[in-house]
Amino acid sequence: MRRHILPGFGITLGFALFYLSLLVLLPLSALCAKSFGGSLEHFWNAVTDERVVASYKLSFGASFVAALINGMFGLLTAWVLSRYRFPGRRIIDALVDLPFALPTAVAGIALTALYAPNGLIGEFLGKFGVQAAFTPLGVLIALVFIGFPFVVRTLQPVIASLSADVEEAAACLGSTRWQTFRRVIFPAVLPALLTGIMLAFGRAVGEYGSIVFISGNLPFKTEITPLLIVAKLEQYDYHGAAAIGFVMVLASLAILLLVNALQWWSARRTGHAHS
Repeated sequence: MRRHILPGFGITLGFALFYLSLLVLLPLSALCAKSFGGSLEHFWNAVTDERVVASYKLSFGASFVAALINGMFGLLTAWVLSRYRFPGRRIIDALVDLPFALPTAVAGIALTALYAPNGLIGEFLGKFGVQAAFTPLGVLIALVFIGFPFVVRTLQPVIASLSADVEEAAACLGSTRWQTFRRVIFPAVLPALLTGIMLAFGRAVGEYGSIVFISGNLPFKTEITPLLIVAKLEQYDYHGAAAIGFVMVLASLAILLLVNALQWWSARRTGHAHS
């Protein structure tokens, strides 16, 4: 008979379900109940309001672009940190996790100070007629900042596990560096790269603290969806806030399902490769 470290399947499953229900299922159930607590017409009007739709476009559009940017530069950073040894490498590796440890409000204040028209970077950009703070570009910068570690940390273990012998074999067979990357390296890291991009996208969609300062919160221009939820709460429109939150929960759930599908695909590819 097979023995397990944690005895009692029923007990451990019961505790797991109780913990999951207490922290996840019950709050989500309350959100759903509050969303549809009013009339269906009120729910539909709340989630399809012109101002809300404009916030959807900014939140999801900027999050998607930021995730793609993080995918490109995150792959490069993860490759350098995994394959090369150089002075200061550990410091740079630790700095990658800074957006994880830094409070989002602090990150927003710091980014605003840098990219404001009178800031260090903002003043430089102003010479070329580019304004970052209080524009959609500022929202994009903040989302790139908070999503970058997700891509790097997802890719690092995969890159570290790749054998350099395969690259050397490809070089011996006459492959150029680009051919080796395109046909050997990229297919191996693609599932992890897609997972990191989706994680960064999911994190960016619900971001609030780092954006609220640098965006300027201009309706129809730089107003994000989480900010509208807070605005609805301040106006005591709890049903409207819950309705918009319900839409964001559905979007987050879809992203998580896609991430799990990518992880399953990655595991299946790895299994076929080993067999």
